[in-house]
Amino acid sequence: MLKYRLTWIALTILVWTSMLSFGGVAAETVMLYPNIFVDPPESLVRAREFIIAGGPSDYFPPLGASVVVSSAVTVLLTWRNQRLRWWTAGAAVTFLLCEFVFSAVFFWPRNEIMFVDPVGTHSAEYLRQVAAEFVAGHWVRVAGGAVTAVLAFTALIRWARSSAASSTAVTGAAGAPAAAVTPVAAASAGVQAEAGR
Repeated sequence: MLKYRLTWIALTILVWTSMLSFGGVAAETVMLYPNIFVDPPESLVRAREFIIAGGPSDYFPPLGASVVVSSAVTVLLTWRNQRLRWWTAGAAVTFLLCEFVFSAVFFWPRNEIMFVDPVGTHSAEYLRQVAAEFVAGHWVRVAGGAVTAVLAFTALIRWARSSAASSTAVTGAAGAPAAAVTPVAAASAGVQAEAGR
């Protein structure tokens, strides 16, 4: 029964955090990026002046860490459940590859060039090239976030459906409690139904 509840909690947190992450990337795409990358290098300088008190680097790292932790916990809790295993593992792997590894390898060096190195360090032509690469690569992150959120949500829906089916099997076909169904028997039926998947 504890694993059942923990699975509900982990799946819910995974869906919530992955959707927040994808929503943040989508919002950044339509609200910030058109302003930041409209005419580099001038727009990059304006972005440096604007994004002072807080920015994407304050939002995404802790949120990304929560997606990684919740996906790892969810994969551990659902690994024995064949109906959920590949949905949760797929969400975890997609997020790690598209959001973390790709960001570390592709985005972080370009962020350094555009927003950390002192203004005037790089030529205008080079900054335009780096900005164009950043915007093109950003679509990998958008797609990865969308796929992660869809896989996590699909796992949650599959879990909810299987839980409802287990509950129906315990209460009887007409919806009335089956004869002599005790809380222990109900919990046992839920665990057996989960183990059979």
